Amino acid sequence: MKILKEGIVSNSDMIKNYRSCRDRAESTGRLFIFKNNQLDAVLFSLTEIEKLTPILEYFETLSKEDNVTALNLLQSLTHPTKIKTLDFNE
Repeated sequence: MKILKEGIVSNSDMIKNYRSCRDRAESTGRLFIFKNNQLDAVLFSLTEIEKLTPILEYFETLSKEDNVTALNLLQSLTHPTKIKTLDFNE
């Protein structure tokens, strides 16, 4: 997962400057909130959640086995060298 510099905020900055952080989340799609130099939370913009919701709802309908298959397929698509090893007839 890529985390852009402009999409990072500290937990204390989030508490002190919520409105500006919300605006940043809207412009970047999501804001990664760090606490003690560890990722603590992610604030998604409404636009980003609207894009992700159908995908999340679809995965909720899948069986565990189909969920694993779908995740493996998605991972292979993010690594083009692995596509050749997939057998779509299985």
